[in-house]
Amino acid sequence: MLARSWFHPLNLVQKEPKFNVPDKYRYSQSSDSQNPDGFESVGVENAAHISWREFFSDPYLIRLIETALSNNQEFNIFLQDIEIARNEVKEKQAEYLPKVGLGMGIENYAVSKNTRDGVLDKIIDRNDLNSRNLGLNIGPNMTWEVDIWKKLQNAKDAARMRLMAQYEGRNYLISRLVAEIARCYYELMALDNSLKIVDANIQIQEKAFLKMKLLKEYAKANNLAVNRFEAQLLKTKSQRFEISQKIVEKKNRLKFLSGLYDGAPIPRNSEKLMTMQVDELQVGVPTQLLENRPDIRQAEFAIKAAKLDLKSVQANLYPSLSINAKSGFSAFGSALLFNPKSLVYNLMGDLTAPVINRKAIIARIAIADSYQTQVVLNYEQTLLQAYTEVLNQMLNIKNIQQSYETKQREVRLLDDSVTIANNLFQYAKADYVEVLLTQEEKLNAEKELVELKMNLIGSKVDLYRALGGGWR
Repeated sequence: MLARSWFHPLNLVQKEPKFNVPDKYRYSQSSDSQNPDGFESVGVENAAHISWREFFSDPYLIRLIETALSNNQEFNIFLQDIEIARNEVKEKQAEYLPKVGLGMGIENYAVSKNTRDGVLDKIIDRNDLNSRNLGLNIGPNMTWEVDIWKKLQNAKDAARMRLMAQYEGRNYLISRLVAEIARCYYELMALDNSLKIVDANIQIQEKAFLKMKLLKEYAKANNLAVNRFEAQLLKTKSQRFEISQKIVEKKNRLKFLSGLYDGAPIPRNSEKLMTMQVDELQVGVPTQLLENRPDIRQAEFAIKAAKLDLKSVQANLYPSLSINAKSGFSAFGSALLFNPKSLVYNLMGDLTAPVINRKAIIARIAIADSYQTQVVLNYEQTLLQAYTEVLNQMLNIKNIQQSYETKQREVRLLDDSVTIANNLFQYAKADYVEVLLTQEEKLNAEKELVELKMNLIGSKVDLYRALGGGWR
């Protein structure tokens, strides 16, 4: 009992991760009476297995992503983290091996006459005393800690697990970078379409404003109507400046992500945005997130590294065995240094156990134990977050698709309403306010339709990333 309390002063219970992942993606929505349990997983396929080069068909976007993966500073900085982790593994591997060095020394010393060595000095010829005060040493030495409790091996394996975690972190960064570039690219295309819609409405409103001025000249309209039409025109022009600024900011964001400076073009074919098809993605089953999401695998490797670190720290409480060996030549004169009689060697083994510093070691063990608990909780949080992200994006796509189809019908009706309102106003059958309101409603509806299309495509990109795609 004493030995056990000495080597195991803490009653540690390592926390194990919980894999309570549902068998399919479930959601609760009171208005959905047809499928109250959730989404049925179609087959076992998963869109995450598709390479991003196949997922995105736009050649301009593919070229932009390729540029980003070469020039993005955050990505290049992370690559250096991998190099650091790789060299840490090499360092731990070297600590497992014996430490061998070559030593050289020279010393000048004098002994007290009242010591044993001083008495011997009196016996030696006085002519040799001066040379005897000089000592020369040369030879190799070796120190090796025998890894009885696998302290060094566990530290080495932990470093290797951290390296693997860094690789997965790199993959996760690629996935996020690809998704952000794609989203920004589609948002830029949407802004281009919004600008085109505003320009078309400006032309319509300018014609209406000029017509209203003519009617005023012929006393068929008053100054209030002219001012209202002009105010609407100025408001639309103001919106154009706002959209133009957003286009500049979105371009610069893409250049930043791609590691490009201002002046570099962002080629795109914005007209294709509204005709792009949003196909349904195969989501597979939630357990596939464990193999597809790099951040989940990164958290898994972090757990393994933390548990190995804990074992390595715990081994500091156990007795350690060190072997020290030294050989070479030692003499009190340079002429005698490499004489066979000057050859010296020693071999010594040390077995030590901590006594005074046990509290410090116990504190380090408690820290390592808390850290391994922390990384397990982080893993569970990452898994839950991944599941939630997929569920949110699936629902998002479903709801945006319905909203987009509804908005399409609204735009068609308002387009007809503008023509009808203008005709009625021309024949004095409608008020100018009706014309203004109808034009403004049409402009807003068209802009909202573009935004919904962009969000629909963006949600598909986000679902692809949430499933674990974009890094292959």
